[in-house]
Amino acid sequence: MRPLCPGETFAALRVRDFRLYFAGQCVSLVGTWMQAVAQSWLVLELTGSGTVLGLVVAVQFLPVLLLGPYGGLVADRADKRRLLMATQTALAALALILGLLTVTHLVRLWMVVILAIALGTVNAIDNPARQTLVPEVVGPDLLRDAVGLNSVTTNAARAVGPALAGILIASVGVGVCFLANAASFAAVLLALGMMRTDRPRAGAPVEKGPGQLAAGLRYVRGTAGLWAPLAMMALIGTLAYEFQVVLPVLARTSAHGDARTYGFMTSAMGLGAVVGGLAVAAFGRAGAVPLIRAAFFAAALTAAAVIPWLPGVLAALAVVGAASTAFLATGNTTLQLVAEPSLRGRVMALWSVTFLGSTPVGGPVVGVVAQHLGPRAGLGLGAAACLAATVLGLAVLPRVAPEHRHLEPRPAPCHPPPPTETDRT
Repeated sequence: MRPLCPGETFAALRVRDFRLYFAGQCVSLVGTWMQAVAQSWLVLELTGSGTVLGLVVAVQFLPVLLLGPYGGLVADRADKRRLLMATQTALAALALILGLLTVTHLVRLWMVVILAIALGTVNAIDNPARQTLVPEVVGPDLLRDAVGLNSVTTNAARAVGPALAGILIASVGVGVCFLANAASFAAVLLALGMMRTDRPRAGAPVEKGPGQLAAGLRYVRGTAGLWAPLAMMALIGTLAYEFQVVLPVLARTSAHGDARTYGFMTSAMGLGAVVGGLAVAAFGRAGAVPLIRAAFFAAALTAAAVIPWLPGVLAALAVVGAASTAFLATGNTTLQLVAEPSLRGRVMALWSVTFLGSTPVGGPVVGVVAQHLGPRAGLGLGAAACLAATVLGLAVLPRVAPEHRHLEPRPAPCHPPPPTETDRT
């Protein structure tokens, strides 16, 4: 067996359980991105309003904002593999219901809203469970590599899924995208079922007790290496990551296109994001200083907002995809390495709150801006948020502990780990 060396781009893939999980995600996330594109387009077909689209996206992520910390506490207490099997099954069922309603032409806006709220409720538990499963599978030495590869998976899916969705919407209808997403969950459920059940937890299990949620919040508040990245993500997540709201309107109005145009825009971001994810896995660093550097992608968003022709917009969006993925992966790795293992679920739940849970605030705001001032103004608002987050990070940096400003995986000798029965087979 070759040595497992931290920093090697694909080292994490030589861990059997991570390899299974990674393969399942490669399939499932394509379906997830297909559904994201299809749902936005369905709302536009039903209403023709960017404002309503922003509100629907907001209500989908409202449960993450309200329930995210509790979802993190559940992840700290539970067996994450079993918990994920339950949440992924629920997500598959919701996609199937929406697909059947759409292909039978029974779907109405209020149905989409209810299913979006249900989706967000499940994701409030699913997101922290998925993120905290990874360090348990690969350990701290390979965490940066694993997070970078997860970003590659997500964004390769963002390149493929929207393009497929655009083709399917234009050829056979929007409902097929939801049905395809429902089927794609079989891959990740199979992978979870094949993973080891005797894997040790990272730290002692958290028993039920009073005040655990408040304890997690106090821990974050007292650690600048945690709350500073979360504050930066709150700014950027609220106003810069509302692409589900801005891009459909940009495709339909400024670009005078259709679902395929929207798919191409999202795919351009995805292709750039694959590059960004690979760069983080190979060369990326974690900590407050690298995160501040990664936060500055205001110039790319500004370019996407002002370039008047579609090929130029696609090129700018590819740069946005690369830079935004580098920021997400760097922030994710930073929090995972700084957080105590017994509190990691609650910390990563707050990351989900600032990234996804900020949409109930940012979605309607960006939707109104895109509807009344144009989608390019919505992209410009995101650029301003990135600039503000960079300034905030620089202002807070003196309060961050020196050991949290630059983080590296624990040094480990590059020698083969002892073989296990699983490895032999």
